[in-house]
Amino acid sequence: MAQYNISLPSNIMTDIQISHASLHYENAAQPIFSDLDLHLPAGQWTCLLGASGCGKTSLLRLLAGLIEPQHQMSAQICCSDGLSIDNRIAYMAQQDLLLPWLNVLDNICLKAKLYSGQVTASQYQKARTLLAQLNLSGIEKSLPEQLSGGMRQRVALARTLMQDTPIVLMDEPFSALDAVNRYKLQALAADVLQDRTVLFITHDPQEALRLADQLYIFDANQQLEALPLPSSVPPRAINAELGACQQALLQKMHKQYE
Repeated sequence: MAQYNISLPSNIMTDIQISHASLHYENAAQPIFSDLDLHLPAGQWTCLLGASGCGKTSLLRLLAGLIEPQHQMSAQICCSDGLSIDNRIAYMAQQDLLLPWLNVLDNICLKAKLYSGQVTASQYQKARTLLAQLNLSGIEKSLPEQLSGGMRQRVALARTLMQDTPIVLMDEPFSALDAVNRYKLQALAADVLQDRTVLFITHDPQEALRLADQLYIFDANQQLEALPLPSSVPPRAINAELGACQQALLQKMHKQYE
């Protein structure tokens, strides 16, 4: 697999410790989760599994500061470098969220445009470099509607990298892709995000087992249970060991879904 030499700031890697996280949506009978603890090791992928509505996306939104103030929430979030988590997160959603009226290059540089009102020549050049590293050279002026689903997700990944943050939150970003493109994008994301602290949500046990450095599932009490992983290094090949882990994981999930 090709290597992508995307330069990172020297202080890009940081551990994240989440302690006593609680979230109760307004008018909901029960909290989404209470007194939740999670450690995100620096430069590793932490993957979360669980049934719909168990709190996976809500946890990402809490970390990203996207929970509206009328809801009850609390958490202690500490970074190992002593800095605040604020403004150090990139969020990649299930949908690519590309703006249809902007070309690829301007979609990638959207944050710079929103923050400063303009995009510098060096920022455009960085975006072109990212496109080249993601095998997307030549589409800079294309509109999103002219791209395949896999290409759009790679553009969304380039936009995530353009933000140059130490922490990346990913909410089922490959679930809408066909099996081949999904497999390719999993490996590509693992490569280009290898020095970031990643929290990744998926419903797919195989995807979680391929990508995770540590893997958790929400249990019946809305707490996180650590799960065993294959002995190989991510992104893992789909082999007999991974298949056995997947079967055991599916059986555990089946019991929880009953």
